[in-house]
Amino acid sequence: MIRVVVADDQALVRMGLRTLFEVEDDISLVGEAADGREALDVIRRTRPDVAFLDIRMPVFDGLEVLRRVTSDPALGDVRVVMLTTFELDEYVFEALRSGASGFLVKDSDPADLLRAVRVVADGGSLLSPTVTRRVIERFSSGVPAKPVAHLDKLTEREREIMRHVATGASNDEIAERLVISPATVRTHVSRAMIKLGARDRAQLVVFAVQSGLT
Repeated sequence: MIRVVVADDQALVRMGLRTLFEVEDDISLVGEAADGREALDVIRRTRPDVAFLDIRMPVFDGLEVLRRVTSDPALGDVRVVMLTTFELDEYVFEALRSGASGFLVKDSDPADLLRAVRVVADGGSLLSPTVTRRVIERFSSGVPAKPVAHLDKLTEREREIMRHVATGASNDEIAERLVISPATVRTHVSRAMIKLGARDRAQLVVFAVQSGLT
């Protein structure tokens, strides 16, 4: 069972997500919050698999809650998805640096929302190619590459696959490009994440861009 927390100051958004999750056999909504402080309390109390955080909330905004969650070792297994009004929200870059597993636009199709829960709970990320391109453009325009700890521990194949991950490509797409199996891609991605200490695939993208691999 995938345990989910939803934090948004709009009651209508919370109700919509609650209604969506209630009918799913493998998803359980274990907490809701209307502001950032309440969200943090609920997350600490329930330890969900996935937390949906609105970026703009009273008391603490979503970014502050995200930073507190990702810096707390006791919450290391909690994956955070930011809820935005627009896909290219001005806070996207800061959220990625702080460990967000991805982004969802509030008016996303219900099927996409459900898929998002399952993908993130399974260790994947929600970075559309559009967002990924913007991240790369933002980091690469006037921002010098900086060292990423343990990058030298990666094999050449792992570096190559990391470069493809940073384009927003899926495992299947990478496998097709490199003429290898998706399972092999997953193995290399997992090893790269372990070596670099990346929480998930989204943070692997940030490391790839920051280090200049892109």
